[in-house]
Amino acid sequence: MNDTSSEARGSDPEESAAVPERDSRVAEFARGWARVVLGTSYVPMGRPELWDFLEERTERLLRALAADSFDSGNVNELAADLVRVHLVDPLALRRTLELLGSRLPGLARELGVVHGDTAERMNELLASFGEGFAAAAKRRVLADQDLVQRAVRDARDGAEEALRASEARFRAVFDSSALGIAIVGLDGLIQDVNDSMGVIFRTTGSELLGKDVLELCDAEYGDALREKEDELVAEVSEQFMVDVRYTAPDETLVWTQVSGALVRDGNGAPEYQVLLYAEVTERHLLYERLTLQASTDPLTGLANRTRLGNRMEEALSPVPTGRRVGICYFDLDGFKTINDSLGHPIGDELLLAVARRMEAVAERWGALAARMGGDEFVLLVPDTAGPPDMVPLVERTLEEVRRPVRIGNHELKASASAGVVEQPVAGTDAERLLREADITLYRAKEEGKAQWVLYDAERNSAARRRFELSATMPAALDNNEFFVEYHPVRSLDDDHVVAVHAEPRWDHPDLGELAPERFVELAENTGMITRLSDWLLRQVCDHARGWLRGLGERAPVVAVDLSGRYFRDPDLVNDFRSILADSGVTADRLRLGVPEDALFDEVGDPVDTVDIVREFGAGLAVRDFGTRYTDIRRLRELPVTSVHIAGEYLARIAEWPESDPLDEHLADSVINAARLLGMSVVAGGVDTRGQAERLREKGVHAVRGRHAGEPFSAGEVEQVLADSLEGSG
Repeated sequence: MNDTSSEARGSDPEESAAVPERDSRVAEFARGWARVVLGTSYVPMGRPELWDFLEERTERLLRALAADSFDSGNVNELAADLVRVHLVDPLALRRTLELLGSRLPGLARELGVVHGDTAERMNELLASFGEGFAAAAKRRVLADQDLVQRAVRDARDGAEEALRASEARFRAVFDSSALGIAIVGLDGLIQDVNDSMGVIFRTTGSELLGKDVLELCDAEYGDALREKEDELVAEVSEQFMVDVRYTAPDETLVWTQVSGALVRDGNGAPEYQVLLYAEVTERHLLYERLTLQASTDPLTGLANRTRLGNRMEEALSPVPTGRRVGICYFDLDGFKTINDSLGHPIGDELLLAVARRMEAVAERWGALAARMGGDEFVLLVPDTAGPPDMVPLVERTLEEVRRPVRIGNHELKASASAGVVEQPVAGTDAERLLREADITLYRAKEEGKAQWVLYDAERNSAARRRFELSATMPAALDNNEFFVEYHPVRSLDDDHVVAVHAEPRWDHPDLGELAPERFVELAENTGMITRLSDWLLRQVCDHARGWLRGLGERAPVVAVDLSGRYFRDPDLVNDFRSILADSGVTADRLRLGVPEDALFDEVGDPVDTVDIVREFGAGLAVRDFGTRYTDIRRLRELPVTSVHIAGEYLARIAEWPESDPLDEHLADSVINAARLLGMSVVAGGVDTRGQAERLREKGVHAVRGRHAGEPFSAGEVEQVLADSLEGSG
C-alpha cells in the first residue's frame, strides 16, 4: 500500500516513487522549489515540513492554471503564505517566479491540466503571485515598523529613572536596524538619522541632516508625502505609510516605503516625528516587470487588450475639453491560408514582422500599437485634430504591411483591411469606440479587402443591426423560429414537378418572416452556417421520410443548397452520415447544390468531400454555374450531375426576338457549356412562360421561380404533385 503521509513523503527524496505518479511529479517540483528559496530567508520549519508546505501550494497553483475562470484572490493568498513562513527576501520571490514561469507550464502539460491559453493564464498567475507577495510583505514591514516605533516611543518617553537604560535600548535599535530611521522635527527638517539611511540614499548620514524630508523623494511624489506628514502633525492620523521614489545623485532610482509616527512630550503635545524608510526598489521593479508582462502580447511584444484598455481610458478622459481620439482596427487578409498552408510557425513569424512595422509607424505618430488576438491589430491615437489626421497614419501602416516579408525560403506578401474611427471624446467610451471600429473594419472587408474605410454612423448602424441579427441566430434555432419552405422544380419537357428546392426561412418575433438573403450570408460570416446547414439537412431528411411513407416512389427528390464554407467543413462527412442514419433516408433522395469554387482546394485539386458525398449516393449540382469565370473544364473529372444557373441576364430574357442580344449570348454560352459537360441544366428565377419557353429552346431542362409554382410547406407536397399531374394532363 502506498504511504502518502507527510512523514513518508518528507523523509527522503528517493521515496517519492512510493506515491502515485501525479503526487511524485508534484513532490519533485515542490522540492525543487524548496532548493531555490532555502538560504534566501530564515524559515522556522524543518525541510520535510517545507516540502509538504510547498507541495500543497503547487497543487493549488495547478488548479489555478486549469480553472475555467482565473481567481486572482486565491493566487494572492498563495503568495502571502510564503511571507507568513518568513520567505520574505526579494531574492526568494525572484527565484520563485523564475521557477514558476519556466517549469510550472511543463508540469501542467505532463499532468494534463493545461488551460486553453496557458501563456495568458501564466501571465495572470505570475502577476497575481507578485502582487500578493508584495501586499503581504508590505503588511509585514508595517507590523515590524510598528514594533520599532513602539520601541522608540517607549524608549524616549520612559520615566526619568529608566532614561539611561531606555536611551541605550533606543540607540541599539536605532543604530542596528536595517530600516532607515529619521528623527524629523514638526517642521519637516531631519534632526537625526541612522547609518541605514545613508546606505538607502547612496550618501552619508551627515549629508542628510538639516534637509527637508521632501528632498528624499522625487517632486511628483512630494505632495503625497507632505499630505501624510501634515495629517500626522495635525493629529488627524496616528501613523501613515506611503511608497515614494527618489533619484540618487548617480541617477539610480530608489523606491522606499515610508512610515511615520508622532512622538509626544511628557504633556502629550507633539514633539517630533519618527520616519522609517524600507528600501523596496527590487519589489517595485519586479512588480513593474510583472505588470508589463501581464499587459504585453507574448508573441509580438505589443500591448495586449489589458494595456490597450488602460490607455483608452486615459485617452478618453474629458479633460481638457474638446479632446478627440482616433483608432484604426486592422485585420490581415487571407492570414488563415498562410497558417494552413505553411504552418503556424511561419504564420507567427509573419505576425511578428507585421507587429514590428506597425509599432514603428505608431511611434512616429505618438500612437499605441496593440494586438487584439489572432491577426487583428489596433492603433490608438490620442488627441487627434479631426478625421483627416488619421489618413496618413492608416495609409502608411497599410503600405508597411504590404512590403514583402522574407521568412526562411518564403517571401510572403501580406495585406490588411482597416476600419478607422475618429471622433470627439465626449459622448463615447472604450467599448463603444472599439465596437464602432470593428464594425467599420467589417465594412472594409465587405467592400473588397486590402483597403481602409472611415466610420460612417448611418452605415455602421445598418451593419450593427445585421450583427445583432446574427447574435440572436443561435437562440432562434433553439426556439424553433426557423422553418423550411419548398419551391417546386418543374420540368420543361412534360411540365411535371420533378423535384423540390428547400429554402430556410426565419419567423423573427420582431422583424417578421425573413428570406434567406437576410441571414444566410450572416451565418456564413459568423460561423453559424455549419449549425444552420445541419439543421436544414435534418429538417429536409425528416420531411423526405414522411413523404416516402405517404407517396412511395412518387416522393420528390429534394435539392438543398450548401455554402462553400459548410461543404469544406471537416465534420461534414460525419454529420451527413449521422443525419442520414437518424432519418433513415437514403442519400439518393437529395441533390446538394455547391458553389463551383468550393469543389476545388487552393491548388485546384478536387476536395475529398466530393467523392465521399457522391459515394453516399447524393447528387451534386453546381450552383451559379458560369459566374465564377473559372476553368469549367475541371468539372469533367467530378461526379456532378447537374448545374443551376441564375442571374439578371436570365431574368431579362423575354419571348424571342425581343431579348437583348448580350443576354441571349450569355445564356447560350453557359447552357452550351453545361450540355458539353453532359449535365442537366436547372434555371432559377424564371417567372414567365415566355422566359421558360425561350430557355427550353436553348436546352434548359427544368426551372424554378414563379412560373414553376408558388412555395409551399412540407405538408402540402402531395397536393402540389397532384396539381402538377392534373395540370399537365
